[in-house]
Amino acid sequence: MKRIVSLLVMLTAVLALSACNMPFMSSENELDLETKTVKLVKEVQRGDYDVVTTAELKKWIDEGRSMLIVDTMPYEASYKKNHIPGAAQFLFPIPDMNEWDMKETGDKSQAEFEAMLGPDKDRVLVFYCGFVKCTRSHNGAAWARKLGYTNVYRHPGGIRAWIEAGYPVDSIK
Repeated sequence: MKRIVSLLVMLTAVLALSACNMPFMSSENELDLETKTVKLVKEVQRGDYDVVTTAELKKWIDEGRSMLIVDTMPYEASYKKNHIPGAAQFLFPIPDMNEWDMKETGDKSQAEFEAMLGPDKDRVLVFYCGFVKCTRSHNGAAWARKLGYTNVYRHPGGIRAWIEAGYPVDSIK
């Protein structure tokens, strides 16, 4: 029930904010915004996880909240260059991954994923990728839920929203 209420609140907020913009001032039309919003809501419903905004995630980090943040993008092409400070990396594909496919996860097994997440099924887990349209984070969050983790979140804005907010990033030299 909490997830349904969260989804409805998120959808209402997006639609309310979009209504505040004058159509001639927006670079995106309402039909496109609606399509993207509904796609995200359906992914969240299908994956049975929750969402966290960029500002909320930053607040959680600043408060020292105990959690694991997982970057689901390729190591060399993305994670190595920019990632949220403290984030672990585990590759997931963009299309839905309904069955575990090691070719799509950088040759890592389901057991390796579960070992990274840890034994505490109530641990807060946050998955992100590049941006809202990217569904790698959906796959990571959905698989965490399939494995029985209960406090699973997707940060849909991903690293792009994080950087746009002016928050710090880490990189690996």
